[in-house]
Amino acid sequence: MSDVTRAKHGRPVHHWRRDVVELAALFTAVAVADAVANLIGHGPDGTALLIISAVVLVATAGFHTWWARRHGHAPPADDTGARPLADGRRAGTSEESAAVPESLAGATTLWRMRTTVKDAPGSLAALCSALAQQRVDILSLQTHPLAEGTVDEFLLRAPAELAASEMTRAVSLAGGTETWTERADAHDLVDAPTRVLGLATRTALDAAELPLALRQLLGRCTIRSLPAKSPGSGRAEQSAPVEGALEGTVMRLRAPEGGVITVERPYLPFTPTEFARARALVELDARLGPRIPRSQDVLTLPEGNAISLRRADASDVEAAKAMHERCSPRTLSMRYHGPVGDADRYLNHLLSPRFGRTLAVQTASGRIVGLGHLLWDGDETEIALLVEDDWQRRGIGGELLGRLVTMAVEASCESVYVVTQSSNTGMVAAMRGLGLPLDYQIEEGTLVITARLDATPVTSRLPYDEGQRGERVVRD
Repeated sequence: MSDVTRAKHGRPVHHWRRDVVELAALFTAVAVADAVANLIGHGPDGTALLIISAVVLVATAGFHTWWARRHGHAPPADDTGARPLADGRRAGTSEESAAVPESLAGATTLWRMRTTVKDAPGSLAALCSALAQQRVDILSLQTHPLAEGTVDEFLLRAPAELAASEMTRAVSLAGGTETWTERADAHDLVDAPTRVLGLATRTALDAAELPLALRQLLGRCTIRSLPAKSPGSGRAEQSAPVEGALEGTVMRLRAPEGGVITVERPYLPFTPTEFARARALVELDARLGPRIPRSQDVLTLPEGNAISLRRADASDVEAAKAMHERCSPRTLSMRYHGPVGDADRYLNHLLSPRFGRTLAVQTASGRIVGLGHLLWDGDETEIALLVEDDWQRRGIGGELLGRLVTMAVEASCESVYVVTQSSNTGMVAAMRGLGLPLDYQIEEGTLVITARLDATPVTSRLPYDEGQRGERVVRD
């Protein structure tokens, strides 16, 4: 609309001066057109003059189009207040050319970082700004208040080319102290409440999960469970207060049966928040009492006998003692590496789910003829087997070993080891049958075989703890 403009409230407002100017321009254009028509019609070079006029008009229209495209009506980039693009693209590029496919984006790495800052306004903002300058994305943040200062725990996504030392240096310059960094994985993307609830559920289903749950809750640490009395001598072990004890990098928790659970990590002190979470998990375990999954698998031996494999606990102590009485002294000495008369003393410890997992091999009549133990030993995991003499050389030992190794893999153990005698060719053959990398260490007739669990066992095992019943044939 050339003759009107709109006021601030939207109503049209007429300007008479603009109307006068447009009217004068119209009369001027008519006069010029009449003069050109008379010149073309009565002049000697009218045709040539008409052609020249057409060329001039076309050139003028082309210049006007070029000028309009070069100088659009959008405000200059300086007036938008927008930040310059991170990759250096100019503001005038189209959306299609500016977009970068996700598959071409730079690779990233997940990190877990802890640092201590002063409990003062702006301290956390300074850390976040320092990480942002390194192009580090903060995925989650937890704060652990202390008497002096605050421990901030971050889950970070950083460019793959950014070294951990560079992040630590940036955080240090921003006021962070006692900074600790380690690689994270996709499991750490789960928020803290969800992860704690998941660990509590695992512990509620199986008492043997408590040490593993504590390790996942607290990160890389060493966990040791000590009974109230030594299994061999019967003497009292160290104890812990009912409410537990926190001493820097070590926490001691009272186990439900009167023993003590020691958790230690050398690189970073535990916070009161972590101590409270660990104590709550142990208290939940104590309230639920001894429990294991009640499921079993039925297996058929080469000669046709049917046996079953199930989880065992302290209720099987008497049946295990009866098996000891049927075993020869040589078999017991190969298993316990000490006086045969002390074998029964270890059963309460070995069959307690607090210290690991035990599989029992049971005949159709209900008699236990084999035991396999997966024992948590600090940062390491031990496997121990005992098969009654009359049931040896039937593939039972290999079946127990394979299932225990599968349990260790599911528990995220890095390796397992067995302690035996160098003359125990059956155990050596069973370990070789796993198809895993093995390390051997021999000292005064004692053989320690360590299997690294960086590969899956060759033999596929049934997922025992899923509560499914199955039937298979055991190969000798």
